Amino acid sequence: MIPIQRGRGGWVTSAAGVARIAALAMICVALSVAGCSSKKPEAIGTGVPVGDQGNQTKSTIEDYSKTGMIAGEGGPLSDIHFGYNDYTVQPQDSSILRQNASWLQAHSDANVQVEGNCDERGSEEYNIALGAKRAQSAKDYLTTLGISPGRISTISYGKELQVCQEHEESCWQRNRRDHFVVSGGQSSR
Repeated sequence: MIPIQRGRGGWVTSAAGVARIAALAMICVALSVAGCSSKKPEAIGTGVPVGDQGNQTKSTIEDYSKTGMIAGEGGPLSDIHFGYNDYTVQPQDSSILRQNASWLQAHSDANVQVEGNCDERGSEEYNIALGAKRAQSAKDYLTTLGISPGRISTISYGKELQVCQEHEESCWQRNRRDHFVVSGGQSSR
C-alpha cells in the first residue's frame, strides 16, 4: 500500500493508488516485451519494383540466401566503389557509370536495382543508412545521364553482404560498393 499523508492525522494507505501503480507497471512490462524483437531489420529499399515477376533476375540477397555465396561482380553492369564513410561518386567511377548508362540506353526494356553495400565497420543502422545514400547517389548520377528514374530502384544491404571477409583495408574497399542487378529485357549475363 502507498502511504499518503493526510494533514495532521498521519499517514494513511490507499488501495486504489496501489492498484493504479500495479496496472501501470503491468502495461509497461507488456509494452516492453512487445517492443523487444530478435528479428533483424529488413534492408531499406526505394524506387519502383524491378521488372515483372516472370522475367526478373534474382537479387543478390536471394542468391546469397540460397547459396551462401555472393557473386560480387559480373553481369552487364559494373560495380562502383566508395571511400570510407563516403557516398559521393568518385571520379574514377564516373566512367563506369557512363558505361552502365550506355548499356541501359541500348537495352531500353531492362531495369536495374542499385544495391548499396558497406564494409563491416560501424553499426548496423549506420551502414543501412550509408548503403541507401550510396545507392541513391548512383541512381541520381544515372538519371543525370538520361536514364529514367522509373527504371532504377535502390536497396541498401548495409554490411550484410560482404564479398570479402578479411579484416583489412583492401578487403573493406571491395565491400564499400554499389552492385547493379539487371532485370527484364536482355538481362542474361
